[in-house]
Amino acid sequence: MEYKRFLDCLAADHDRLRAAVETDADTPVPTCPGWTVADLTRHVGEVYLHKTAAMRDGAEPEPWPPKEFADEAPTALLDRGYTALRAEFAVRAPEDPAGTWYGPDQSVGFWIRRMAQETVVHRIDAELATGRAVSPVPDDLAVDGVDELLKIFAEYAVAEWGDYFTGILEGSPGRTFLVRAGDHRAWRVRTGPGEFAVGDGAGDGTADVTLSGSPEGVLRWLWNRSGADGDGGVTVEGPAEAVAELRRCLAVATE
Repeated sequence: MEYKRFLDCLAADHDRLRAAVETDADTPVPTCPGWTVADLTRHVGEVYLHKTAAMRDGAEPEPWPPKEFADEAPTALLDRGYTALRAEFAVRAPEDPAGTWYGPDQSVGFWIRRMAQETVVHRIDAELATGRAVSPVPDDLAVDGVDELLKIFAEYAVAEWGDYFTGILEGSPGRTFLVRAGDHRAWRVRTGPGEFAVGDGAGDGTADVTLSGSPEGVLRWLWNRSGADGDGGVTVEGPAEAVAELRRCLAVATE
């Protein structure tokens, strides 16, 4: 996706998120256990301000968040954060340097992509929590989100912070997962002790688990955002213990 497209998606999903969180502040968010709508709103505002600082200062700020944020109303923090984030994006090029947690990409472009994906997931959270119809996720954004989740989150996290995954993968017999986002794209994932490797395309041979559906359905399934309606039309074929291994890896990678 082009960066302008990411920014357009970010704007559209922010507006949907903002509309959803205007009321029902005390309502629980089922896809974020322990959070209310107010907590979700505050989190997104803090994320926007965190990335703004990472671009401005060239490094991710620590500690975070500042204590004074707690005195600000959640919607006010979200509004301030989004305004600051868009202002920072407006004066920087995607290739400009920025501090990120992902070693291979220390650029503003990383945060443009990440904030578009962060916002669409939390927009879904807000809509599910407040009983709104979940707005469709465009195919290109959903396909990119699946790619980001598998490679930038899970594959990188297992390679860099493998100790967090020892309890999940040390007993793995070695498994393959085929993930298909409709006719748009496929990925082949291989797991094993200390391993979470992602390849583009369906690859050769059978897979232990095959997961297929629309781009939006697959994105929401992998992020555990399918909602009360079930699997979102995603078909999962394979043993339950293998599916659980994939889900646990993704959950730890995105904590």
